[in-house]
Amino acid sequence: MKVSDKLAGISRRDLLRLTGTYGMSSTLLAAGSVAGVATLPSLAAAAESTYDKRFKKPAKHTLKFGASGFNARNLLIERAGALEFARDLEERTDGEIRVEFIGDNQICGQLSCVEKTQNGIVDIYAASTQNSAGGAPYLNVLDYAYVFPGRASQYHFLYSPESNKILREPLEKRHGLKFLFSHCELRGLQMGQNFAEKPTVTKLEELFGTKNRVTGTQLGRIAMQLLNLNPVPVAWEETLDGLKTGLIDGAETWASAVAYANMSPVVSQSVDLRFFCGTEHTSMSAKVFDSLDGHLQDAVMESSYLAQVHVQAANEAALVKTVGFSDPVMPGTLFDEHNVRPAFLADDQIKMAEEMCSPEYNPEPWAQWRERLNNWAGGLDTYTELHRIAREVPADMKPENVEPRRWWKG
Repeated sequence: MKVSDKLAGISRRDLLRLTGTYGMSSTLLAAGSVAGVATLPSLAAAAESTYDKRFKKPAKHTLKFGASGFNARNLLIERAGALEFARDLEERTDGEIRVEFIGDNQICGQLSCVEKTQNGIVDIYAASTQNSAGGAPYLNVLDYAYVFPGRASQYHFLYSPESNKILREPLEKRHGLKFLFSHCELRGLQMGQNFAEKPTVTKLEELFGTKNRVTGTQLGRIAMQLLNLNPVPVAWEETLDGLKTGLIDGAETWASAVAYANMSPVVSQSVDLRFFCGTEHTSMSAKVFDSLDGHLQDAVMESSYLAQVHVQAANEAALVKTVGFSDPVMPGTLFDEHNVRPAFLADDQIKMAEEMCSPEYNPEPWAQWRERLNNWAGGLDTYTELHRIAREVPADMKPENVEPRRWWKG
């Protein structure tokens, strides 16, 4: 049972009262451990027990974890691994590291978490790499159009030791961030009420000329421009209203983001365009990581590995059973509840989009950013290397079947 169901009978006011008493970390960790639907007394008792356990001895390090929009009701809709990482790290270090989890935009949001980590306000953050690219432009490296054929290729890359030289080491060197783990989906277009009465999208051309909200990624904008999707920057807090009123036709994001961010009531169709990454990742301040003793650094990496393995399995299940991103949509899912229609485009339509916008077929629009990213990576041809590694697994491989590897051990 997901946390949002467990907490369905507890009011926001009571949740806030509990988090005020025991802290958000203890309350959220307790919510994950309660069997069945939680009552206020059962959650309070679990939160108190969790708090006592976590604070039984002084911590050597207390790390602030800023987790943008995640809260008690949505953490298990999109399975990004934040709580699993925090819980395991505390247990693995026997309390030497305590994680103060601060979600629900209380300390940082999708656009600001990266900079607050770089500035030492938080030590760890979770946000999409695309929104974080404003403060850490090297994260654009993940956003070449159609470099990843599917979610399996994304997980395969993150587990690959070659991800160190292509992604992790340049990010750490240039932006002071240690990339720990990530959820993996591919972005499509989430169409608002302008498409509610239209037939389910089957042809790429049905999307041409639509006006769509874009995130902070520069490479994502290139892809959208080449696909005639009119990328417009719209503040997140204005996106839902724009989709509802028809001010914008759609927004580029991924299916579980629609569900966890409460977009389902204003989205009519979730078009599986798969044109670039949707990666809700967790990174840590490299300076903070380097300040830890060796055994604690090892613990951070092992907890990151555990979180990555958890996310790989859990988010694949949640996409179908919680979100409803399947054909047919499963009863009782969020997409079923809000009448969101997944639109899975045929292979020829995806190929058409790839030929219109990917660097492989249309290299010139990407040349400037590709050169910049290659320079930041020490001269490595980032697109070619990503493209090669992403195709080491079959394009139709099930994401849950990708073999986990400890990427830092080579």
